Amino acid sequence: MTKRSPFKYFKTSPEIIRLSVMLYVRFPLSLRNVEDLLHERGIEVSHETVRFWWQRFGPMFASEIRKRRIAGLKSSRWQWHLDEGSVRGTWLEIGQGAD
Repeated sequence: MTKRSPFKYFKTSPEIIRLSVMLYVRFPLSLRNVEDLLHERGIEVSHETVRFWWQRFGPMFASEIRKRRIAGLKSSRWQWHLDEGSVRGTWLEIGQGAD
């Protein structure tokens, strides 16, 4: 069974929908500000359309971001490194978190 596209019945391209939702979520913009930014780029949508897209596709985009973050953490080779230092002639080991 193939997975159908969530953008199937929308006339607007998925890139524009993703851009408008990400502008609204990522930056402290109002819906009308997102509408104005898209208008400056030649994309005519209303603020209510952006709100509808945010409600419909926002959770889907958030789950995709979470999956990418978790996959990135599993594949990273992040380690703790132990450094040495001296205080008045006595050697001490200092634990520091470093990438």
